[in-house]
Amino acid sequence: MDRPRMPPRRRRQRRCCWPLLAALLVGCVACQAPPVPEPEWDGKDVFVQSSYVPEQCPRAVRSGDFVRYHYHGTFPDGRKFDSSYDRGSTFNVFVGKGQLIAGMDKALVGMCVNERRLVKIPPHLGYGSEGVSDVIPANSVLHFDVLLIDIWNTEDQIQIQTYYKPENCSRTIQVSDFVRYHYNGTFLDGTLFDSSHNRMRTYDTYVGIGWLIPGMDKGLLGMCIGEKRIITVPPFLAYGEDGDGKEIPGQASLVFDVALLDLHNPKDSIAVEKQYVPEPCERKSQVGDFLRYHYNGTLLDGTRFDSSYSRNHTYDTYIGKGYVIAGMDEGLLGVCIGEKRRITIPPHLGYGEEGTGKIPGSAVLVFDIHVIDFHNPSDSVAITTHYKPSNCSVLSKKGDYLKYHYNASLLDGTVLESTFSLGKTYNIVLGSGQIVLGMDMGLRDMCVGEKRTVIIPPHFGYGETGVEGEVPGSAVLVFDIELIELVSGLPEGYMFVWHGDVSPNLFEEIDKDNNGEVLLAEFSDYILEQVNSGKGKLAPGFDSETVVKNMFSNQDRNGDGKITVEEFKLKDQESKRHDEL
Repeated sequence: MDRPRMPPRRRRQRRCCWPLLAALLVGCVACQAPPVPEPEWDGKDVFVQSSYVPEQCPRAVRSGDFVRYHYHGTFPDGRKFDSSYDRGSTFNVFVGKGQLIAGMDKALVGMCVNERRLVKIPPHLGYGSEGVSDVIPANSVLHFDVLLIDIWNTEDQIQIQTYYKPENCSRTIQVSDFVRYHYNGTFLDGTLFDSSHNRMRTYDTYVGIGWLIPGMDKGLLGMCIGEKRIITVPPFLAYGEDGDGKEIPGQASLVFDVALLDLHNPKDSIAVEKQYVPEPCERKSQVGDFLRYHYNGTLLDGTRFDSSYSRNHTYDTYIGKGYVIAGMDEGLLGVCIGEKRRITIPPHLGYGEEGTGKIPGSAVLVFDIHVIDFHNPSDSVAITTHYKPSNCSVLSKKGDYLKYHYNASLLDGTVLESTFSLGKTYNIVLGSGQIVLGMDMGLRDMCVGEKRTVIIPPHFGYGETGVEGEVPGSAVLVFDIELIELVSGLPEGYMFVWHGDVSPNLFEEIDKDNNGEVLLAEFSDYILEQVNSGKGKLAPGFDSETVVKNMFSNQDRNGDGKITVEEFKLKDQESKRHDEL
């Protein structure tokens, strides 16, 4: 690019989009800088004195480089003839290509970004005997206070400096990947022009398909999750001669300090890492199963967004039916009870571009899960007999009075209760509704001394609600049972049976005072007398007084508190629609 040799004031320049305030502040700093002692100058060559040199100078100006700098131009008496600060724009030019006066071409060589130089240029290396009309008189010595802002060369490429890389790097950015990263964007002099941190939102984009400036498209390739790198981009791989029309001036080199948080490809499926698989694994989860599991949910950078542990409650759901996000629906298939696995879910199988709650849009999700139990609504009670006595002829049935010991636990081994620790058996009448249906089923056809394990799905146990503070909702229960005693019950529908023949004058025997009416006291005394003498038997396992009252109520058909001979009937005389019990 050829430019005529003329004072910077008259050279045509693109207006820079740098904020005017920043320019004025820099100008003010330059104006207020303390004076620097000047050595003697013979006026024959360019005089250069550095008033400030940065500690780090990775690169210095060479002939052929393109530079952006600010300056004040004055005569030896201090009169100003030009200033880039007044225009609010750096002076942008190639060095050593005749686009500057010869003295400035020499004075800029060797400068570092942020270096400040005081330059004196004799007339023969400035505007000579001609000067510049109405601006610079002939044979003028020129003084320049120069601050270098930027430097690059047409042969430059992007520069990458990785200052942190995680030990484990299973995957790196490739073309067409979608990434989420934080960055600070500065110019070479350190001036911040943009920051995702300030917006408190990651920058989310595809890489390598033209959604970014070319330098960033290339500079992000090969990064790992958690990696931090500095990417320096020359302007021809950034916003070029025009800048971005806002914060970035034309011909500006850009420096991005990048931290990669997330990475996926739209073609990705879920990734499953099995961390612990119990042995044996008798059953694996299938579509339609109901699972209870604990989890920690994090983003790829380790940021936790949710945890079932913090709520002290498992997450309970059907799988394979759309009750959870698609990636979790798939990731929970084929698990064993007690298994621990890590499920990594790309956003298109998670919460998509919008995200939800603490989950940002386009976020890859990582779930560390621990399966507590699962069942299927079609499951029945599972019974495994561990020991059965050789003499096992009498088997438990509905109505029998049972005494048994048990250990109760969840499928993950969590102990719920034990009769052994209580020091007494648990006593029930089988089939009377005194225990959950699954246990009632598990105690059938059992002989005294037999030991069983009974696994009860929640729909045969305590259901979705469980028992507050004792049994979680939707929990599968495990009972290890030992039957200690069995008292045979009465036939179904009976509360009392005779061991021998029934007296044909039964009513008269009960009616002690022969007044044709039997009161509760008479009835109770008679029945208990038959039981005590071994002539009759009450249904075992129930309170005898309550049973007798129920028997009396069944006979007192009009509810007047007494039984007449017309009301009194034996069981085999009852209508089939009437059930004594």
